[in-house]
Amino acid sequence: MTLLALDPSVFFGELYISFWIPTTVLTAALVIKLPTIIRLWRDPLLRAVGGLLLLACAVFVFCTPSTIARVNRLVGVPNVSAPWCYSLITAFCGSCLLLIIAWRNGLSDRSAATRRAMRWVISAYSGVIVVLWVLFALADAPVERLRDLDTYYANTPFMREEILLYLVAHAVACLITSKLIWNWARTDGLDAFLRWGLKSLGAGYVLNLVFDSSKLVAVSARWTGNDLDWLSTNLAPPVAALSAILIAVGFILPHAGQYLHDRWRVRLAHRELRPLYQLMRTVSGEGVPFVLRATPELRLTRRETFIRDALLPLARRIDTGLNRRSYDAALDLGHPPDRARALAAAVVVLDAVEARDRTPEPPEAAGSPDTTNLLQEIGAVSRALRHPEAIEAVRAHAGAPAESVPAHE
Repeated sequence: MTLLALDPSVFFGELYISFWIPTTVLTAALVIKLPTIIRLWRDPLLRAVGGLLLLACAVFVFCTPSTIARVNRLVGVPNVSAPWCYSLITAFCGSCLLLIIAWRNGLSDRSAATRRAMRWVISAYSGVIVVLWVLFALADAPVERLRDLDTYYANTPFMREEILLYLVAHAVACLITSKLIWNWARTDGLDAFLRWGLKSLGAGYVLNLVFDSSKLVAVSARWTGNDLDWLSTNLAPPVAALSAILIAVGFILPHAGQYLHDRWRVRLAHRELRPLYQLMRTVSGEGVPFVLRATPELRLTRRETFIRDALLPLARRIDTGLNRRSYDAALDLGHPPDRARALAAAVVVLDAVEARDRTPEPPEAAGSPDTTNLLQEIGAVSRALRHPEAIEAVRAHAGAPAESVPAHE
């Protein structure tokens, strides 16, 4: 334990995060986003997100030591995985910048400046990839290195320039992306899930800068004859893995969070309608037929439709005078206006149901009361029915017959 505390190279050597963990998380993010990307393919922002996630997955698949060894054997060239992995990382950098350009300008901006910026990023990073392969072809790197290639060949002509080139390209892109994402996260009026997603993205890109710094310091140490290889071999890999996980979570959180939030709202609305639904079942004599495969949204719609259909026959029994008296009574009892309207509506609905039980045939009337507001506010009325004691107090204060109000769960 003392050795771990004193020697950071030993500590970070023990800190291992499998590259398959961030790969799995990134793949999950891509799968979640894929339907939207396909449906809205013309949106440059979504295309940039899809490209970034795909390239991030490829980086971790091909940068795994076992995959590096397989690619080297398959091609038959020692260390050929180096320019291939560097190219994937560089392409990932370009996707980061394209994502930022697409976000800043939006789908509607087709200006020459926007197109020029995108072409510049594509040209610059494509050029870097070409130079990486040219430098590798010129370099002499016969000894296969699966984990420490950056530091092992730090002083080798052309390999030195190749390593420096990909690290600088990566750092520049991550620096710009991180700065703009944090600026975005501080913008007012953002959805909570989007804000937390942006914070996760920003933290992920900051960790990418830690990765670049670790690599650059280790390589620079080799240039000066020192040995800080542990920064590259022990610290950088887990930092990169954690960075990828945060980036994936940043893309997943706004989508998944909003989806779960919407589902919760639908289920809550369905549950809130239960008291009024149970009351209307006593009016119609039946309920909504159970459908095994119905979605929560469909079940909510069916319950709302059933309630409104059951309320319509009660329209001629609605006592508008009682509604006004009940509203005034609720206000007198200290309820706010919205709550008072809901309690008054609950009183007149209960009164109409009781009148129906007393006289099955409705009395003849010149016209039916306007029930538009009642049909629109069924959620508030149903919530009011959960408090029979409040309804009884309003009825008593309004001078209505104080008959029992059914208690609902």
